[in-house]
Amino acid sequence: MYYFCLQRKLAEVTEDEWLSIPEVGDARNKRQRNPRHEKLTPVPDSFFAKHLQTGEKNTSVDPLQGQFGGLATSFPGGLNTPYPGGMTPEAGELDMRKIGQARNTLMDMRLSQVSDSVSGQTVVDPKGYLTDLNSMIPTHGGDISDIKKARLLLKSVRETNPHHPPAWIASARLEEVTGKLQVARNLIMKGTEMCPKVSIVMLATFCLIIKQLMSVCILPFFRYLHVTTALENVSKSVRLWKIAVELEEPEDARIMLSRAVECCPTSVELWLALARLETYENARRVLNKARENIPTDRHIWITAAKLEEANGNTQMVEKIIDRAITSLRANGVEINREQWVQDAEECDKAGSVATCQAVIRAVIGIGIEEEDCKHTWMEDADSCVAHGALECARAIYAHALQVFPSKKSVWLRAAYFEKNHGTRESLEALLQRAVAHCPKAEVLWLMGAKSKWLAGDVPAARSILALAFQANPNSEEIWLAAVKLESENNEYERARRLLAKARSSAPTARVFMKSVRLEWVLGNIDAAQELCTEALKHYEDFPKLWMMRGQIEEQSENIDKAREAYNQGVRLWALEKMPYYNLKMQNLILYNIRSKHFSVGLLESVRLEYRAGLKNISNTLMAKALQECPNSGILWAEAVFLEARPQRKTKSVDALKKCEHDPHVLLAVAKLFWSERKVTKAREWFLRTVKIEPDLGDAWAFFYKFELQHGTEEQQREVKKRCENAEPRHGELWCAESKHVLNWQKNIGEILVLVASKIKNTF
Repeated sequence: MYYFCLQRKLAEVTEDEWLSIPEVGDARNKRQRNPRHEKLTPVPDSFFAKHLQTGEKNTSVDPLQGQFGGLATSFPGGLNTPYPGGMTPEAGELDMRKIGQARNTLMDMRLSQVSDSVSGQTVVDPKGYLTDLNSMIPTHGGDISDIKKARLLLKSVRETNPHHPPAWIASARLEEVTGKLQVARNLIMKGTEMCPKVSIVMLATFCLIIKQLMSVCILPFFRYLHVTTALENVSKSVRLWKIAVELEEPEDARIMLSRAVECCPTSVELWLALARLETYENARRVLNKARENIPTDRHIWITAAKLEEANGNTQMVEKIIDRAITSLRANGVEINREQWVQDAEECDKAGSVATCQAVIRAVIGIGIEEEDCKHTWMEDADSCVAHGALECARAIYAHALQVFPSKKSVWLRAAYFEKNHGTRESLEALLQRAVAHCPKAEVLWLMGAKSKWLAGDVPAARSILALAFQANPNSEEIWLAAVKLESENNEYERARRLLAKARSSAPTARVFMKSVRLEWVLGNIDAAQELCTEALKHYEDFPKLWMMRGQIEEQSENIDKAREAYNQGVRLWALEKMPYYNLKMQNLILYNIRSKHFSVGLLESVRLEYRAGLKNISNTLMAKALQECPNSGILWAEAVFLEARPQRKTKSVDALKKCEHDPHVLLAVAKLFWSERKVTKAREWFLRTVKIEPDLGDAWAFFYKFELQHGTEEQQREVKKRCENAEPRHGELWCAESKHVLNWQKNIGEILVLVASKIKNTF
């Protein structure tokens, strides 16, 4: 009836009203026709808790698993160990809601800690606050349930035994690692109240306070306050006194150290620190008190000696060290020689020369057998030099010379030490004493004369050699040194007269050879030939005389006479490069040398075939040579560069296995790296070569050539300087230039440049 009345009223609706009525929608299958957007709902914490318990690590849900339910495992909930470890959470105890609140808790705690009581100031850095906050998040892998258990256990320990310091410290550490520094501070402060006499609790308190107040502007005050509080309770703690002294100014630190040594009279460090801050007189009194309280420590005595030396009272240093040895032995202290030598080295490095020398003199002979003294002391001196303690080494040499004044070897070691690490004056003073004790040691006289000559004092050098003649009237070395001194200073007539006297008093083969060479280099060929003939009458088995005779004849273009001289000599391969020697004769000469397994002759045989273009024969000869002389370094060095470039590295490895320390092999390896443009490695091997054999001039020449191409000017000067100091005398390329008559007046540096200029990078 109601709807019928409504239908009757439709007749009253106008056309406009009818059109304004909205269309009726179709509500059927609305969800399929108008699908809504997908809704994303956060996964509840219980879901993560469930899967953490089963050991799963995925943080997302597979859609297929959500659609089909996944595969059910036969062990729901996973396999649980019967005894969960420190990192294993138990089922049902993981509260993810508390983990979500951890960051807010940390932020609140941080804000409460950095709050400032001074109005208008702030100690919070707004830009770096979040970054700093992240550093406070505990990084330890402990589980929340484990932390709760640990808290309960430690609480039980504290309540059971409140006077047990480790319980309070462990509780504070637990809160510290979880980021609750304020709680940790409260616990440790409570611990100091319960255990006021335990220094370790005081130290833990101080560490926590410092960590908590690290960013607070009133840090020094709090540090001082808590340290002084700790010292009031634990005055016997050396560590607390050290911390307290570090917080004070020097004057206040001195006062505090005075109190510290009263509370801790057995602490050597506190006594020595107080002595350093006192004046000279007060420091002496402090050290005397320290010796009374600690009669068994050597450092107090050494510090006292250093104190006297620093104040110019050097005559007391020796007495103090001697008294120290006596006192320590009386108190049952064993004198450890190695420890005292180390103390002497420390004194040397600190600049206390007199103290280090006194210590060395006092202990250097302790615990050593008489027959081992010399060897042991030389090793000790080398060790001190290696450690940079030159004054200690000098003291050891001085003591050794007092014990062994007639040992030439000890004087030589001391002289070489002064030559390398001392001054010219110290070297000459030592050599003057040396020749007084060992007048028959020719090398000591020669070193003294050479030192004077290098300093430009030629008259003094002559005087030394004159004294050497008196002590060694028939010494060949001294005669030749005098001749060299005169010839180097262009005193040729004096050199001739000296050689004439030498031939009459000491007519040795070398004297005759130097006589021939002097006339030869001065251009007196006839006189040189006459002297050579006379020399060969006395020393026909001396090979260098035959070679000089052949070379003189070569220079005069008397080839037949030169050939005759070489045939009678020893090194008959000297003319192999000359065009007037045929290949057959050279092979015949070298065959006789090879028959004696002479490595130099074998090498020349290989080179002969190689220069003739017969590389296969040269390789065959090299293989046979290495079989006959497997340990010949010059053969292995040549064999490396006979190989093709790809095989050279392998050959060099074989050479190093056979001749690991041979300078020729090391030089070949350096040249190999040089040819491969491996500059750093090449330089290392060059340095190794000249270190093993500094007398090999060829190594210095190749090294200098290498630095000219790849090094700096400073490196070039360094190589040249080291070569001049080494004074090399041997080497195939080196001797070819140094012994040439045109270069007889050139020094080492000039010969080095000359040899390096003739080296070509053809390897």
